Amino acid sequence: MRFVIVTGMSGAGKSTTLKMLEDVGYFCVDNLPIALVGKFAELIYQKNREITKAALGIDIRSGQALENLEEVLEEMTGRNFPYEILFLDASNETLIKRYKETRRMHPLAIDERVDKGIILEREKLSFLKEHADFIIDTSLLLTRELKLELEKIFVKDAQYKNLFVTVLSFGFKYGIPNDSDLVFDVRFLPNPYYIEELKPKTGNEKEIRDYVMAFEPAHIFLEKITDMLKFLIPNYILEGKNQLVVSIGCTGGKHRSVTLANEIYERLKKNDGGYGLKIEHRDIEKDRASNILGNKKV
Repeated sequence: MRFVIVTGMSGAGKSTTLKMLEDVGYFCVDNLPIALVGKFAELIYQKNREITKAALGIDIRSGQALENLEEVLEEMTGRNFPYEILFLDASNETLIKRYKETRRMHPLAIDERVDKGIILEREKLSFLKEHADFIIDTSLLLTRELKLELEKIFVKDAQYKNLFVTVLSFGFKYGIPNDSDLVFDVRFLPNPYYIEELKPKTGNEKEIRDYVMAFEPAHIFLEKITDMLKFLIPNYILEGKNQLVVSIGCTGGKHRSVTLANEIYERLKKNDGGYGLKIEHRDIEKDRASNILGNKKV
């Protein structure tokens, strides 16, 4: 029997998670009154039940009764009803943006601004996050990427270390990404931009990759940064960090940074440290868009 309590910040993806778990065979119940949580556990743990996997959604909608949940969970542990807690989180900025896009009201901000409701909710749910077995920060995740992370944990039973690493390429002329944790500058490498036949291509294409990686400093940089990340990531995991953004920048974010970001991503992927991993190229199309706009002005 596997019993998962799905909780977390409103707008962080709880509904998507419950739907995904339901699709892979979990018996899912959402927003059950706290007073009935123990009874629900008792029912699913009865012998000869057909249910072998269950998920229970609990969130801030439980109101004042949420304060009693910790006691209920302790009682379940005492009665040998094992459970896991999955906590879905996201940055305040991301949650505010999602609420604005969907035009929904935050459950704790009916007469207040959304940001105040989020701060209050974070306080009330802090005890659940502290006891969580899995924490997924969805700030930078697309729905399909969230589903892949959930599949690792609840379908493939892979080891999961509560850290999601994003390798992000960008162009300095468009600004350093605000959510960067680590920023590396690869403008020391020769720039394909000044070679006519390479200029329109991107670091995702073989010609640019071959050009950039033909220089020894690119390989030295790649070795050193990979070695550093292999040291840092386990220590970030030990410190409880949930999201790590490694930003690689060049002038326009189209050639050198894209190439090196791809190389770092492939090396980390082979390492398979049990953490989530994605690659993103923030500015790869901006140069093309600027050229189109410039041509239109002429």
